[in-house]
Amino acid sequence: MSKRLIVLRHAKATHKPGFPDVDRPLTSRGERDADAAGQWLHARQIVPDLVLCSTSRRTRETWDRVALALAGNSGGTGVDVRYDSRLYQADAGETLEIIAGDAGDEQTLLLVGHNPAAQQIVSRLTARNDLELPTSALAVIGLGDWDNLARGAGTLQSVWTPKAEHG
Repeated sequence: MSKRLIVLRHAKATHKPGFPDVDRPLTSRGERDADAAGQWLHARQIVPDLVLCSTSRRTRETWDRVALALAGNSGGTGVDVRYDSRLYQADAGETLEIIAGDAGDEQTLLLVGHNPAAQQIVSRLTARNDLELPTSALAVIGLGDWDNLARGAGTLQSVWTPKAEHG
């Protein structure tokens, strides 16, 4: 059975002084956009079996808001979430190695990460260089298996951005 990778770039975070980069919280716009990303996934019944999330504050807050929207009225997602500090500054190649090493037999994996790695992963796996991944954007990629994460190995199934949501 084919696998599915969801690449989610963290939502908009503050650039105000006083926050080390790793500790930057989401802005109110980032919170709304993360909620909308989760609602988009929920509406399409796309629920990950495993979430790999960077340990930065903005990625954790993004996942928390997506998880709430995914849970809907059920109160919980039951999703296995792994927070991995290596994802904070990993490049696309390192991130793909982490995915391949952690994915196991999972069907759907959600990566909550950072640019430029997030956009580079989408570009590499789909062999498309025309896609932008702004904050809160989601890309859903169909894959044969987790062992083949080479250029062009995936098929872009869907893309969602906050701009598409708000017009």
